[in-house]
Order: sequence, then C-alpha cells, then structure tokens
Amino acid sequence: MLGDSKAFSGFSVDSVDTAKDFYGSTLGLRVSEDNGLLSLHLGGGTDVLVYPKENHAPATFTVLNFPVPDIERAVDDLGSRGVAFERYDGFRQDAKGICREEGGPPIAWFKDPAGNILSVLEADGA
Repeated sequence: MLGDSKAFSGFSVDSVDTAKDFYGSTLGLRVSEDNGLLSLHLGGGTDVLVYPKENHAPATFTVLNFPVPDIERAVDDLGSRGVAFERYDGFRQDAKGICREEGGPPIAWFKDPAGNILSVLEADGA
C-alpha cells in the first residue's frame, strides 16, 4: 500500500524565517515556502518539510545528513559561512570537528538555528 508512496521526512523549528535564511543562504539549498511551511529541495529530487512548532524542542539525534565527496572541503566551506561544528564526548574528532572512527565514514555534526543536529559525511559518489 505505501510502497509506491512518495514519502518525505520533516522536522520542526522555532522560526520558519530563520530556518529559511539558514538553509537557503548559509547552506545554499533550494528552499520554498508555502502556507507557513518550508520545503528543502535536496539533490536527487528529495524534499524535506520544515514546519514551525510553538513549543519546539531540538532533536537529540541527526535529522539530516549531507553526503559530500570531500569532508575537509565541506567543513572549511561551511566554517567560512559561520557554521560551528559540534564536539561530542566519546568520539575522536580532529581540530575541525571531523570524526574519523573505524567502521564509519568521516563525519562532522553541526546545528541549525533551532538546535536540530545535521551532518556532513564523506561518501564515495556523493
């Protein structure tokens, strides 16, 4: 029944206007707004819904991962745009905040203005 549904994911923020500026200007994503809801138009034709929530609480897990071919370059570019990378206890992260644990790809986490956790991770073919 749902196997052919064009499902999409979504998450909340405390301000659609602030999110629109961050995702559109800072991250350089294509965004659109309709009826107070923000759509992030990602590569591969994927859309993510960002919606306002009065009592928004940031997600405590990664809500959106961005595969990139070169994590060093992505972290440097985002850092030059004012993005600060998170540091987490228990992970070996370099000076830039990139985690290079065995068994997983190089990854760096950052937050949107609403406190939701996002990441860039190095992936072949990204």
